[in-house]
Amino acid sequence: MKRIAVLVSGGGTNLQALIDAQGDVLHSGKIALVISNVEGAYALQRAKNADIPTETVIKKVCGSQIAFEDRLLSLLEQYEIDVIVLAGFMTILTEHFTGRYPGRILNVHPSLIPSFCGEGFYGLRVHEAALSYGVKVTGATVHFVNEVCDGGQIIAQKAVPVLEGDTPETLQRRVMEQAEWILLPQAVETVCNGLGGNEYECI
Repeated sequence: MKRIAVLVSGGGTNLQALIDAQGDVLHSGKIALVISNVEGAYALQRAKNADIPTETVIKKVCGSQIAFEDRLLSLLEQYEIDVIVLAGFMTILTEHFTGRYPGRILNVHPSLIPSFCGEGFYGLRVHEAALSYGVKVTGATVHFVNEVCDGGQIIAQKAVPVLEGDTPETLQRRVMEQAEWILLPQAVETVCNGLGGNEYECI
């Protein structure tokens, strides 16, 4: 049973999807820690409701990016974490951090990478860009995290239709419900189950 840490910054809807999937879709790992970089993020309450230990690490308090990442690494070691999931974590991590966990850090992004991804594309901005560009299909991607923003190997993708009259908010909700909340637990299970390299398949 792999020990999972989930890093969050906001409401924690993807965290909730992982919590709800434990023992069902997600049975090769358990969430052992939730870390927020935002004081009072509602995701922390979701974790507490599920009796999952929580920690808060504030970059400004740490004083620098390296000190912030060192504090995260220290907590991950303390809790004996095997797999890390970025679920709405609004801080880009450097190679100083990602290099310590190659092939063990996952992120969910609300588009079909390589579309609408990279620095500056997060939250509603992704869906605003998709609608502005006029795409008919969008979706979500779960990928490994490396030093390049949204640049790691893709683990799984799921397409979602863009409907006439969509707003960024309605599209965001559809992508979460039809892709992110389904795809993320499946991908985390795949990684926790020990598959690697070319054995990852697009879902």
